[in-house]
Amino acid sequence: MHLEAGLLSSFTKALAFAAEKHRRQQRKDADGSPYINHPIALSYVLTNEGGVFDSAVLCAALLHDTIEDTDTSEHELTMVFGADIAAIVVEVTDDKSLDKHVRKQRQIEHAAHLSSGAKLVKLADKICNLRDLLASPPADWSAQRKRAYFDWAGEVIAGVRGVHPQLETVFDGLLARQSELG
Repeated sequence: MHLEAGLLSSFTKALAFAAEKHRRQQRKDADGSPYINHPIALSYVLTNEGGVFDSAVLCAALLHDTIEDTDTSEHELTMVFGADIAAIVVEVTDDKSLDKHVRKQRQIEHAAHLSSGAKLVKLADKICNLRDLLASPPADWSAQRKRAYFDWAGEVIAGVRGVHPQLETVFDGLLARQSELG
């Protein structure tokens, strides 16, 4: 398959940006893996499992946690990547000034109102998070906490149903493995 030069250029630019912004961060898994593995996993899911090659969606997948978890601003993303990519990232960004339970409830309530691009990023994010919880969960998470995350992710994804049936099937397969959490 031939990749369009513009897509590849935008994608590698977003990858380099995300890698720089997340360079000192680690995932919560038992191994403390590099954080950049997570946005890369989202782009992998979208392209290789979902056949999604929309440049804005793939770049937003790489950048999806930059506003939420780094010193990146919406303005900076807009200046570097344009309004379309920045808008998707903003849609999937939690407001960290709110309590965790409020942020989690807002994700459930807002999922159905996201753009299709943001729904794809949200779906890929939850697929990757469920896989991570099954393969290498945080050492301090109880089975109950992991099950609660699975239940909550299911509520969030209920709001994006219809955006990509193939990836929704992947998500449902992971959700069905909840009994493996202990």
